[in-house]
Amino acid sequence: QVQLVESGGGLVQAGGSLRLSCALSGSIFRPGSMGWYRQAPGNKRELVATLTSGDITNYTDSVKGRFTISRDNGRNTVALQMNNLKPEDTAVYYCNARIMSTEYWGQGTQVTVSS
Repeated sequence: QVQLVESGGGLVQAGGSLRLSCALSGSIFRPGSMGWYRQAPGNKRELVATLTSGDITNYTDSVKGRFTISRDNGRNTVALQMNNLKPEDTAVYYCNARIMSTEYWGQGTQVTVSS
């Protein structure tokens, strides 16, 4: 059974940093891509950052220059370093993996940025 387990969320003041981590288990195939999405109350889930197995990154405009996604292919883990956090970054962050033609999601981790 494929599982994604996230860690690293929490409460931080504006301007602070957090690092999210996600570990994939239960798959015999390497994900084509791994990444992070977020969902704030009342909003749709949106892409934050993704990283393909070919090291192609994609960031939503609002986090460019502040967030960095990285991946350890050997361990099937993905991390999101979030710097200079803003109150509008407050959301539940979800880890995502695309394996073959199937998407998998983690349970989500709360990130709250106070002003």
